[in-house]
Amino acid sequence: MRILVLMLLLMLAAPALHAEIYKCIDTNGNTLFTSDSTEAKAKGCKAMNLAPPNTISSPKPQTKGGSAATPPNFPKVDAQTQQKRDNDRRRILEQELANEQKLLDQARKDLAEQESIRLGSERNYQRVLDRLEPFKKKVQLHEDNSANLRKELAGIR
Repeated sequence: MRILVLMLLLMLAAPALHAEIYKCIDTNGNTLFTSDSTEAKAKGCKAMNLAPPNTISSPKPQTKGGSAATPPNFPKVDAQTQQKRDNDRRRILEQELANEQKLLDQARKDLAEQESIRLGSERNYQRVLDRLEPFKKKVQLHEDNSANLRKELAGIR
């Protein structure tokens, strides 16, 4: 019985799946859409092409390394200039890492100092956690910054 009902529903839905949609413009310039072919033909409407769009994209040109090809008019830098730029970048990143490490050490010191203090107004342990949270966040921030700078340094040629 279920199969019969399912087949009946599919037979009723099939025409709707293949229904043509027509675009009509009335005398006032308003746009109307209809699926009634006899009405559309009488009004001189145009059938719309509602085929699904092509979702396959064209392949991108690639070089041996897997990156996109460089356009021929792209400005090029000689090896010596690029090496100087890389060395400058490495030096700057190393300075930033040293500064970040100092800030991390100070943030850890401040957190340890705050953890050793217990205020009289903090009988509820949640108040202690609330007071320590900004210090923990600061330590986490400097740890993340240091890790990102190390990763950046590792990627330099």
